[in-house]
Amino acid sequence: MTLALGNKEIKIIPGLDLNRLPKHLGIIMDGNGRWATAKGLPRSAGHKAGIENLRKMSVFASELGLSYMTIFTLSTENLKRPKDEVDNLFNLIRTYMNEDTKQLVERDIRLNVIGAYKDLPGDVASAIDRAMADTRHCGGLTLTLAVNYGGRADIIRAVNTAVKSGTEVTEESFKDLLYTKGMPDLDLVIRTSGEQRISNFLIYQLAYAEFYFIKKHWPSFNKKDFQEALLAFQQRNRRFGGVKS
Repeated sequence: MTLALGNKEIKIIPGLDLNRLPKHLGIIMDGNGRWATAKGLPRSAGHKAGIENLRKMSVFASELGLSYMTIFTLSTENLKRPKDEVDNLFNLIRTYMNEDTKQLVERDIRLNVIGAYKDLPGDVASAIDRAMADTRHCGGLTLTLAVNYGGRADIIRAVNTAVKSGTEVTEESFKDLLYTKGMPDLDLVIRTSGEQRISNFLIYQLAYAEFYFIKKHWPSFNKKDFQEALLAFQQRNRRFGGVKS
């Protein structure tokens, strides 16, 4: 089956229902460094390829009609890596923010960044702020990048905010204290590269999320893989603690 979008056609795998997509998709784009090592390339080449695939998959998600997609881009733990690798990651984020805003606007994609990104080098944080401001009016896919993000830190930050306010929180009001305020909980989390763990990614927000693990490294993850993950999600029996009706 093909989906016609203007002058472009997208191949849709059999069985995928574009009317039953997850409201909020999370992706842990793992394996950039291992992809590069397997090809005899420096790890920096893997991170660059990972950003390039982020561009492709973001556009594809928008074309399919997803509303929210959150990508684990840079964890707080990643900052413990060797300085040259961390500096390269900063450069890639800076470049993405400065060069991709126009395409995001053209695709009606709103960029959102969560995490303690203000603690990054000033020019990186400023580039993030500009990109978010430039796409704030967009009404299609909300693309959220988790940058210098940790799920535990997110919860602790929210708890401290609640304590300072002196008011008791409910489950709903607590959600509004998290970085993901205003966004639905995760329905599906995709992790590439074969690892089967959460790695401190949106640990409050994924309470009832479905998980999809694939052995491919992130730079090799393609549109067919993306659709197969969505199809697998649609085939799950989501009971949310209840029983099948």
